Amino acid sequence: MRLYITVIFIVLLLLIAFVFGSQNNQDITLNYLIAKQEMTVASAVSLFTVIGFFIGILFSVLWKLTMAMRKRRKHVEQIK
Repeated sequence: MRLYITVIFIVLLLLIAFVFGSQNNQDITLNYLIAKQEMTVASAVSLFTVIGFFIGILFSVLWKLTMAMRKRRKHVEQIK
């Protein structure tokens, strides 16, 4: 059941992203420290959403590893 809800949620997000992208085709200039980049608003939002998603996944994995290490340390201390 959880899988179905997740798939429906992802499809809805993709549908919203498609509508947003089709409505926002204006060009913008992104100024980086060393370069400039011309892209559409939809491309910029998509790019930063993907970057944010991967940063979130990274922190989630690090958090889970930290919690697992703490749990193992407590278990080892209880054994001693």
